[in-house]
Amino acid sequence: MSHTAHIRSHRKPRRSASTIAMRAGVAGGVLSTLAVAGASGAAHAAEPVTQTLELPTLTADLAAQVAQSADVTQQAAASYELRAERDAATAQAAKQAKTDLAEAKKKAEAEKKKKAEEAERKAAAERASRDAERATLSASVDNGSSGGSDSSDNSGSSVGSSSSTATGSAAAVVSFVQSQVGDAYVSGGTGPNSWDCSGLVQAAFKSVGVDLPRVSQSQSTAGTQVGLGNLQPGDILYWGGAGSAYHVGVYVGDGMFVGAQNSSTGVVKASLDYDPPSGAVRVL
Repeated sequence: MSHTAHIRSHRKPRRSASTIAMRAGVAGGVLSTLAVAGASGAAHAAEPVTQTLELPTLTADLAAQVAQSADVTQQAAASYELRAERDAATAQAAKQAKTDLAEAKKKAEAEKKKKAEEAERKAAAERASRDAERATLSASVDNGSSGGSDSSDNSGSSVGSSSSTATGSAAAVVSFVQSQVGDAYVSGGTGPNSWDCSGLVQAAFKSVGVDLPRVSQSQSTAGTQVGLGNLQPGDILYWGGAGSAYHVGVYVGDGMFVGAQNSSTGVVKASLDYDPPSGAVRVL
């Protein structure tokens, strides 16, 4: 027996014709299936072509909408920016107005203070001037009194007074004229801080409800003529003739009178001997 008789051959057996045919048919079927699937796939793949043709239209509309939206957004941004600028300008204007107002108030206060200081200096200067004038007048009155001269009225009576105490309306007239002593003399002045002679007398009597003429000539005949030796407080003194007087004053008692003398002395209270009157009239 051969040693190789029992060993099986490793050569592949030959295929039969039927097997080959069967495999060929299977392959053909597979190819046919693939062809059908390919055709079907091609048919399905053709469908998106129609949709793709619509995309440009959709894209153009979307671009227009985006552009419109961008314009609206830009306009809104511009509007907000303009509003912000206006708000900032308004705030700046308000701030500047507040600053200007504060500055104006500060200047007004400074100007007011300056005017008050100037008025105070002027008043102080006027007071000093009046004090000096009063001192001069007082010295003149004292010198005149020491001379011991007496005067007579137009009826020959000596200057004097039988009454030195004012009562009623006369007291009010005396009080009024004495409260004006130190005021300035101004031609045509009727108060309240500057007078001429007849303006002071008229205002004094008006304070008690008595209306007198405005000028000294008329005031010298406004009441009853009285002698200078029989004067009473509140009587009107005049210098010059009755009806043609050039100056008037008010007798206040104790041989004293008050009158707006001139621009140098102003309103003074002085002795009858300082400037003896020509006559007197009694209204009250």
